[in-house]
Order: sequence, then C-alpha cells, then structure tokens
Amino acid sequence: MPDVGWTHIALPVTDMDRSLEFYDRYAEMGVVHLRSQESESNRQVAWLSDGTRPFVLVLVEVEQVKNPLGEFAHLGVACSSREEVDRRVALARSEGIPVEGPQEMGPPVGYWVFLRDPDGHTLELSFGQEVDATLDEASGP
Repeated sequence: MPDVGWTHIALPVTDMDRSLEFYDRYAEMGVVHLRSQESESNRQVAWLSDGTRPFVLVLVEVEQVKNPLGEFAHLGVACSSREEVDRRVALARSEGIPVEGPQEMGPPVGYWVFLRDPDGHTLELSFGQEVDATLDEASGP
C-alpha cells in the first residue's frame, strides 16, 4: 500500500558520516536506507528513522549548506524522560555542540532544549510534550 500523509523531511548536510553520528547520538535515529547519487558526483543520501512510525529524516550530502534550519525552525524529538534530555545536553556541551536551553514551558510544550547539528540545523530534544493528547483533544470524541 502506498504511503499517505507525512513521510519525511529532507536536510542538506556537508559531511554524511558526521551527520549520521550526530543524529544517532542525539536523536537515536539509525540508517534505514543509504545510496549514492551517481549523477551528483557520488554524493550520499541517507534515510534515518527512530523506528517508532513510518517517517524518515532524509540527509542529502551537498558541498555547502546555504540555509540551515535556524532561529525557530527545527526538528523535534521526544525523549523518554527529563533526565534523558539532561543527559544528552551534558553530552552535547562536553562535545562543544551549541546548546540553547533547556527550558520548562509546561503542558503541552513541556521541557525542551535546542542543539545545533554539524551544519547548523536545529534539533529540539523534549520531554512532556503532549502532541498525542493534543491531537486526541482536537479530533474530539
């Protein structure tokens, strides 16, 4: 059956190995598909997933990232606990990764922090965001 609805978000990256390591470490996303674009000087394309839903992050290798996700544009990944967010923040800081936050905003936003990936894209880690409950409430009985 063909996919319907949201399937992916694609980001340009300059160093595939470095980006794969970042998203594995901080978003727990692994490679589910990897290929080279022969028409594009063998640049790599990787599909990453956390395995929780049929949705992937597509990384496309380029020479230069001209417009990284910044300011408030970001990818959001929920963690299993506030302590897990804090553990990843401590790891990021120890590795010199830029960190903004964490900040507690209460329901439905929860506890969140922004990290910058190797190309300047913004990854939000959170705990306590109530997306599922908010969707249930919006759809009604």
